[in-house]
Amino acid sequence: MNTNYAGFWQRFLALVIDSILIGVIRSILVIPILAAVGLSFVGDIQDLDTADSSDVIAMAAAFIGALMATAAISSVISILYFSFMESSKYQASVGKLALGLIVTDMEGNRIDFGKALLRNFGKLVSGAILLIGYIMAGFTDKKQALHDMIASTLVLKK
Repeated sequence: MNTNYAGFWQRFLALVIDSILIGVIRSILVIPILAAVGLSFVGDIQDLDTADSSDVIAMAAAFIGALMATAAISSVISILYFSFMESSKYQASVGKLALGLIVTDMEGNRIDFGKALLRNFGKLVSGAILLIGYIMAGFTDKKQALHDMIASTLVLKK
């Protein structure tokens, strides 16, 4: 089995590349939603002088709801993008492909969609603990981040 583990900085650079790509995709999908919400607020904002507190609260709640919806859409896009790409025949996201990296199970085999999905939900945990789950990749023997350990996966150089 290939034991040429991808290091922290290679994985970080791959994530930067993927983040740019995902940012473009998110913009295409999310900006129209935010624009629609923003345009609906234009008339309401002009009437704030005469609005009562319940109108202001309703407007704030609608705005917060729109932000939460866009955050949820963004998360789903990221999770599905990485899960589909890492379980595909390429075994890698576009960023990892650009750097010659692949995602495998512990035996070096291609992972299925379920394992890829688990790995990518694990990234929520890795990020939620002050990114320590990601930083772990720089200090473990097999260069595994917490989400790799959760899903029993490796990131290898081809």
